[in-house]
Amino acid sequence: MSRLQRGLNNLGGSTSPGATQAGQTRIGGNSMAGSRTISGSLSGAKDGKSFDELKRIIHSKLVDKLDLSRVSDLQGDTLRREIRLVVERLCDTENPLLNRMERERLIDEVLDETFGFGPLELLLKDPTISDILVNGPFKIYVERRGKLEKTEVKFRDNDHLMQIIDRIVSKIGRRVDETSPMVDARLPDGSRVNAIIPPLALDGASLSIRRFGSNPLRLEDLLNFKAFTPEMAMLMEAAIKARLNIVISGGTGCGKTTLLNTLSSFIPHDERVVTIEDAAELQLQQDHVVRLETRPPNIEGKGAVLTRDLVKNALRMRPERIIIGECRGPETLDMLQAMNTGHAGSMTTLHANTPRDAQARLETMIMMAGMELPIKAMRQQISSAVDMIIQANRLQGGPRKVTSIMEVMGMEQDVIIMQEVFRYKQMGIDQNGRCHGQFEATGVRPTFVAKLEAAGIKLPSNLFQERVLMRD
Repeated sequence: MSRLQRGLNNLGGSTSPGATQAGQTRIGGNSMAGSRTISGSLSGAKDGKSFDELKRIIHSKLVDKLDLSRVSDLQGDTLRREIRLVVERLCDTENPLLNRMERERLIDEVLDETFGFGPLELLLKDPTISDILVNGPFKIYVERRGKLEKTEVKFRDNDHLMQIIDRIVSKIGRRVDETSPMVDARLPDGSRVNAIIPPLALDGASLSIRRFGSNPLRLEDLLNFKAFTPEMAMLMEAAIKARLNIVISGGTGCGKTTLLNTLSSFIPHDERVVTIEDAAELQLQQDHVVRLETRPPNIEGKGAVLTRDLVKNALRMRPERIIIGECRGPETLDMLQAMNTGHAGSMTTLHANTPRDAQARLETMIMMAGMELPIKAMRQQISSAVDMIIQANRLQGGPRKVTSIMEVMGMEQDVIIMQEVFRYKQMGIDQNGRCHGQFEATGVRPTFVAKLEAAGIKLPSNLFQERVLMRD
């Protein structure tokens, strides 16, 4: 019989008063922490125990009897069901007067502490939440439908919050401690996580979670949200199938990664794609995908693998397309050179407020590579490598929209020439504080249409006709 199974059997039979007392004496020093703050005590509580006290006692007994390090290695539906049965017996032993709703809630929260991310599980199960922002153990905010709001969810103390952060980052082989107090990680569903802890965070550890969800948004979803119009989607699909190089630019939280995920669905399934990211967030729907992830330095400050290293290595992996989750440094030069040397159809994202700012930021990041190139040479690299810049923005009130699709035409003198094909024009703010406006076709026919037709892609003749495409 395995150690885990023996623990389960022993736990099921430990219903004596002595066992209860043993569980109570360990609560103060136990790794278990209370989760959501409940005002008052439970209506059916025995001996005046509050909801949190009952939860700590039950979890304490679970910790006493089980090897939790093995539990974390053996996660699965079967194991969770077995543990649930044991927790149900403990609930009946500690407080048989709980009503059905209270009992189920208590069991779920104990299981969340054992298998999941404690108090955060309630928020992670809510599909309407797009961001979870933890400012210390007692202040947790969420973004729901574009609005920030404070929640009633709390951790017991900073140690409890640190345990949950450590559980998140350790699952992907990363660490966070005083020598490395900042970390980027991800949840099992692909959601992006950033944590920063004391001494850098003064009021307790801070945790930021950008939700992506286990089911990525599809093209139909973004069209329903009016992020862009069918005409714009038609052009973006044609550009990807014709292997144009695309840069998606935008500010923080404007939906760049979501848009990149959606556009990647247009890549043919018989092409080899290599993705490079700091924390793997992309959820490509192709079969032939090689996913690469950077690595931070170890405790001695050695062993770091940077994005630039992975880009150079990817060139030796026979990729047909290279997708970089985000260009933010010297890897930009390697990415542009890859686009110029046979890896057409590559894509990346970067932070910029307008397409023209994106071009300037590309120049700045090329300089970060330490190459003292003249401005004209840098701009020639950019103009020959990048075919299209898609600008995404998060507008007032929360809506995320593709505000511009810009063609990069080439060079004139020392200036990169670009022309706008589609745009979103903001008209005002409604009574709910959300901006409204209209999508417009500028009447400009891109010069790369000939390249699309050469790839066998025929667009409607009136697609670029100047007009209002949609109002919201």
